[in-house]
Amino acid sequence: MTEKLDKLDCILLIDDDEATNFYHRVILEDEVDKTYIHAVKSARDGINYLLGKGDFEGNPQPGIIFLDINMPGLDGWDFLSEYNELSADIHDRSIVVLLTTSVNPDDRERAAQIPAVREFVSKPLTPEAFRKVVQENFN
Repeated sequence: MTEKLDKLDCILLIDDDEATNFYHRVILEDEVDKTYIHAVKSARDGINYLLGKGDFEGNPQPGIIFLDINMPGLDGWDFLSEYNELSADIHDRSIVVLLTTSVNPDDRERAAQIPAVREFVSKPLTPEAFRKVVQENFN
């Protein structure tokens, strides 16, 4: 892609489905060359990643967080509640994109009320949808 991605050192995928994470990683690897792509299978691991806790200590902070809504345990909405409590530094470095199979208009409306959520994208992630996220958020 373009030099817009110079600021994009890392992309974090948060989805409980391993096959979905694999597929999205393949799509992203075709779009970016030097960006670290990390996938976690729970909202809790996503929060721990952002905080650099445990196994995630020292990992680069993501510029984009692709977040599934429907996950067991903490779901995407729970993640967003906890994310909202994190430092402004984390918020300044990251944007959140809901990447979901949900077709519920209430989910889209709820997401629109959360300032941290920049986009609501239907799964699966496509190269075109990724490019749109980059163009709209990394100019």
